[in-house]
Formats: sequence, structure tokens, C-alpha cells
Amino acid sequence: MNKITTIDELEALYEDAVPAAFTKVATEITPKYRQWIEASRFVVLSTVGPEGTDASPRGDDGPVATIIDDKTLQIPDWRGNNRLDSLRNIVRDGRVSLMFMVPGCNNVVRINGSAVLTDDPKTTQSFSKNGKLPRTVIAVTIHEMYFQCAKAIMRSAIWNGEDESSSVPTAGEFIKEMKSDFDGRAYDDGYAEYAQPRMW
Repeated sequence: MNKITTIDELEALYEDAVPAAFTKVATEITPKYRQWIEASRFVVLSTVGPEGTDASPRGDDGPVATIIDDKTLQIPDWRGNNRLDSLRNIVRDGRVSLMFMVPGCNNVVRINGSAVLTDDPKTTQSFSKNGKLPRTVIAVTIHEMYFQCAKAIMRSAIWNGEDESSSVPTAGEFIKEMKSDFDGRAYDDGYAEYAQPRMW
């Protein structure tokens, strides 16, 4: 395998970036980007830490992020598996990237910025749902944001409406592969109940 080791080698393989790739970049939330974020119920949060990188899916039954001002978003950390990979990374290295998706849309919106965690009662209380509060809230300061070209989603046909889940392993099957005496079927039955929207 030929390994590319310099930026010059890399850039020699590609044409110049199209001007629109830079024109679309914003350093704060514009009205159009606000419209997108407020419509998005799903975001991928990417972080980096001493052990490496992490990408974590985050979802909600309404907007997955709350816009605080033109430079700031907040994302509640709802109950999960308590691995805390992303949160540990943010505590040690605040660099984050976000990728917001909207069902049926071929574009995605990306944000690069920095984040901190807070357990401030006033902040966590602002996300109260059904009497439940997030343990922490991720506060993101935006450095740049832009929409991503639609080609990747169009090629993958991810929004074509077909259910392809029967061709891939279940959560229980993944765990059973790691631990042969694990009851994967029972786990999947319970997991389906746990994964319902009332996760708070």
C-alpha cells in the first residue's frame, strides 16, 4: 500500500476545491442554519481524547440540540449505557464536531467547535421531560458550520425507505459473539422496550 505522507502529495491527487465549498461556511448560526438545526432530531457527536477518537449518535423526539445564541448550542445527555466515552473526551479535550441529519434530506449540516459539560441545575432543568432531567448538558461553541454535499447520502440511498435490518446482527447478537453464554434474544427483547422514545 502506498502511504501518502505529505499535504503536497495529497493535494496533487485532487483538483482545486469548488468556490462554493468555502462560500457556504458560516461562523455563527444564520437563519437558514437555525432552521435546519431546529428540524434535526439526530446528530453524530465526534470527540477526541487521549485514548483516541469517538463518534456518538444522539437523538431526541424533538430538536436534538437547543440554540442558546448565534454561537452556542446545548445538547442534553440523556440516559444511555454510561460508558461516557464522549463526555470523558470533552472534559479532557474540548474539540468537537457535529453532523446534523434530517430524515429524507440529502444534505447534512456540520459544525466544528469546542464544548464543555455542565451540571448546572438551571441548565439541566431547562431540558426537563416527564419529570426527568439529563445528568449533564453539552454546551458547544461554534467555530464554523456548513452543509455537506449531498452525494454521499444520494449514493448510499439511505433514505429510500427500505428496511434492511434483517441482513445485519442485532445488539444481542453482537454481545453474544463476545460472550458465548449470553442470552442475546432476551437482551434484544428488553432492548426493544428500552429503546422506545420514553428513554428519559
